[in-house]
Amino acid sequence: MTVHVYWHPSSLRHDAGPEHPESPARLEAILAELRSPSLDLSISWHESEAVDESLLLSVHASHYLNQLQELCALGGGRLDADTVTNEHSYTAAIHGAGAAVAVARRAMDGEPAFAAIRPPGHHAKADTAMGFCLINSVVVAARWAVDRFGLGRVLIIDWDVHHGNGTQALVETESRIRYVSLHQWPLYPGTGRAEERGVGNVFNVPRPPGLPREAYVADLNAAFEQATDGWVPQLILISAGFDALAGDPLAGFTLEPEDYVNWIRHWRELGAPMASVLEGGYVPQRIAKATVAHLAALA
Repeated sequence: MTVHVYWHPSSLRHDAGPEHPESPARLEAILAELRSPSLDLSISWHESEAVDESLLLSVHASHYLNQLQELCALGGGRLDADTVTNEHSYTAAIHGAGAAVAVARRAMDGEPAFAAIRPPGHHAKADTAMGFCLINSVVVAARWAVDRFGLGRVLIIDWDVHHGNGTQALVETESRIRYVSLHQWPLYPGTGRAEERGVGNVFNVPRPPGLPREAYVADLNAAFEQATDGWVPQLILISAGFDALAGDPLAGFTLEPEDYVNWIRHWRELGAPMASVLEGGYVPQRIAKATVAHLAALA
């Protein structure tokens, strides 16, 4: 089966500086791997459109979006200690959100899809950029699915090694969207305790670094089973950060590419449409290999 990959050239132009870990090299490695002549996977390439402004406003405050747009129009700047923009960052972010909506649409049509985007999004709150993130693309896609199709059961699974505090904050009062997150604890941003349950729709799995990889795989599967017990999702959206791979410089998990394959194969047994959106991961060649394995499992 063909996997639909959405991306936009502006994602390679967004640049936070030469020493920043969230660099264009991350996406360059993924795109090169997916375009390799030896790749045993059928890819259909799509250049994403900018997300509709009304969708952005369903997630983010207008004054915040205006601030981002104006800052980037002036050449960019620093939003916090970690989050830096240039003149292309806002364009990259709105096309990234557009890619997330597009892959959700493909999933609802029964076709596997992946948004190869940057900057990432799962730390972005309604009116705050943080953790390299500007726009929370996966939540934009989830809101679109709820509104467009009237879905009552959308599941976001976040396997990025950092807790998606922005995603949780944006959905924790929305019973139609459930959020499952496996993340290293303690680690930035310091949120994601197991007792944080929202309206019963949040399932956090905080774990220490250095555990056997099988433990992380089993624990996320257990949270998935809990979240879907009596609640079969009509759409699954994955915040696909690959910084839980062994050797990532910003964390201490021990996963290998085949672990993402095992998760996808297990979750597909529910029969729910599934799409994924790139988040973190900071060893370019490692995340490229993991992305290919992940997409092969989606297909």
